[in-house]
Amino acid sequence: MKNLFVLAFILIQVSCQHQVSEKEDISAIRNLLETQAKSWSNHDIEGFMEGYLKSDSIAYFGSGSMRYGYQAMLDGYKERYPTKAHTGTLAFTLHDISKISEDAYWVMGEYHLTREVGDANGTFMIVLKRINGEWKIIGDSSC
Repeated sequence: MKNLFVLAFILIQVSCQHQVSEKEDISAIRNLLETQAKSWSNHDIEGFMEGYLKSDSIAYFGSGSMRYGYQAMLDGYKERYPTKAHTGTLAFTLHDISKISEDAYWVMGEYHLTREVGDANGTFMIVLKRINGEWKIIGDSSC
């Protein structure tokens, strides 16, 4: 009887634990991207990069070349977007946010840069992973 009580207690505890829903995941991912757009639009490239995993394993594909590693991505952004005139104002149009696994999603969409040096628009696909309770971009392909 004691074992049955312990088993019932464990089952109740497990069922009462908060399970993050897909809707909550998508909302958190949207918030991350909104924060990135605000940072970028304020010429805060470091703030924009907070959405990415700080790791040598992160991958970025754009303009026909691959970049690996957080620092290489940060340096590349700073080189290509040296002033507010170059970063401009960033807006995203999100077309699809799909669950890959319990802790991973992909996002497909468009980016729109309104800039003094000329507007830039394109498409992107990013892969995000929940790491230590936070969503981080682990792969990015933009063109």
